Amino acid sequence: MSSTPPTNDNLPTDPQKSFSGRLLAQFLGLPFIERLPEPHPPRDLHRGDFDRIAGSWGKQYLTVPIDGDELGVVVATSEPFNVQAIDELRLCYNRPVRVVMTSPEEITKAINAIRTSLMSDRSSALSEDGAKDEGDFDAQLKIDVTDAQDDDAPIIRYVNAIIFKASSERASDVHIESFEDSLKVRFRVDGILHDVASEDKAFQAAIISRIKIMGGLNIAEKRLPQDGRIGLKIAGKDVDIRVSTIPTQFGERVVMRLLDKTATVLEFEQLGITGRTRELVEKLIQKPNGIMLVTGPTGSGKTTTLYSCLSKINTPDLNILTVEDPIEYQLAGIGQMQVAPKINFTFASGLRAILRQDPDVVMIGEIRDTETAEIAIQASLTGHLVLSTLHTNDSAGAITRLLDMNIEPFLVASSLLAVMAQRLVRRLCSHCKEPYELSDVELGELGVKPADVVSRRAFRPGSANCPHCQNTRYQGRTGIHELLLIDDDVRNTILQRMDSSSVKAAATKQGFETLRVDGARKVLEGHTSVEEVLLATHEDA
Repeated sequence: MSSTPPTNDNLPTDPQKSFSGRLLAQFLGLPFIERLPEPHPPRDLHRGDFDRIAGSWGKQYLTVPIDGDELGVVVATSEPFNVQAIDELRLCYNRPVRVVMTSPEEITKAINAIRTSLMSDRSSALSEDGAKDEGDFDAQLKIDVTDAQDDDAPIIRYVNAIIFKASSERASDVHIESFEDSLKVRFRVDGILHDVASEDKAFQAAIISRIKIMGGLNIAEKRLPQDGRIGLKIAGKDVDIRVSTIPTQFGERVVMRLLDKTATVLEFEQLGITGRTRELVEKLIQKPNGIMLVTGPTGSGKTTTLYSCLSKINTPDLNILTVEDPIEYQLAGIGQMQVAPKINFTFASGLRAILRQDPDVVMIGEIRDTETAEIAIQASLTGHLVLSTLHTNDSAGAITRLLDMNIEPFLVASSLLAVMAQRLVRRLCSHCKEPYELSDVELGELGVKPADVVSRRAFRPGSANCPHCQNTRYQGRTGIHELLLIDDDVRNTILQRMDSSSVKAAATKQGFETLRVDGARKVLEGHTSVEEVLLATHEDA
């Protein structure tokens, strides 16, 4: 083990302003690590408190132990000139230290990973006494869950650990489910639920009460469903969490949906909107008036697609206003409103108010009822471009859905520009996916004629152990889309109130491609697997 890095009094006081981290590390003769491995620091300090070292102290000095044994400790830092911090760690462990350099972001990630490990290890030590003071806890609007104080009750630490772990593992939802003899925690990652933990039934009431306190819910009411919201700051990112509780046979069940409010809006290519579909969508969102709908089931990325559309056309000469539930991304230069049903501020009332604000483009989070649909159509007919979502299985189904809402066919035909249906499919892990040749059967299932395929080369989930995807074989998701343009042939079918099959048949004459066709294209491009596409489009075969 080496000693602390050398110093030089002639260097500037803030050398990182003059040198990159790598150059500075090279100058000091220290290793520079782009990405730190999973930290496993020794916890047997000679003196001091490990919680402080791996918490507020580490964040203050951007220095943290990441590995070691009885012979020495490996210390990562992004402030190598803070010799005092390195010396303090050496005294705390009473053994040699070896210093490596990394970025401040990696230091923060390592500290948060250690905190999560600490909290998880303590989950087995939870007791009902941990919840005794929670009734007095005043939930803040912003709670930094990575800065749990040493005197926090075990239940608070445990709930914070669950939320942070979910965020760090890219979970979109956290399920806390009550069963007869246990309390299970599951995360939904890339659309798939995974078991995370199973706790003793004795901790159920305390854990659920803590979540309800954070969400501003009534902890005494256990017979009725409740909805709330938690505002958190996780590793420097603002995260909005929607909380839903329902009563079940063995106690309340909680689902928390995580929304990263600081996430950047994705480009069309990142969403999977490519080729002809992308060209058509870019033309549609430049139209001065009309309605464009995005359809799909809950969690299929409809709102994310609309945000990308708004980002494309967001210029100073346009007045863009939205009414949403909730506001999932904060877009600079765009006026966003959030509905509040408790005070009778609905999509319909919000849309009426928006139309008095001289908008050019209006985005409605979802068309849920006839009133909202009627106002949206009137807005499109009076010179506004309206973007919204609808819950239907495919693009043609959106037209029949509007007709079922008692919207007159001539209004639908004259106002609707296009309907885009979408699904999310998991991306194959780029590190472990395996190439192979598609069979005639697989091509047939995808709706592709073997004669139309130049190359049958595709990829399937790998079989080797892969640390990059935790052996799930997939990492992230992409979209598959179908875009139904409302041309003269489609308008005629709408005016005649024909079913969705007739609408599709009319659209196919103009080059309409189904979700499965776009999915087949993603398979042949190596983005996803045949199984994923068939699972996502089983109703569209």
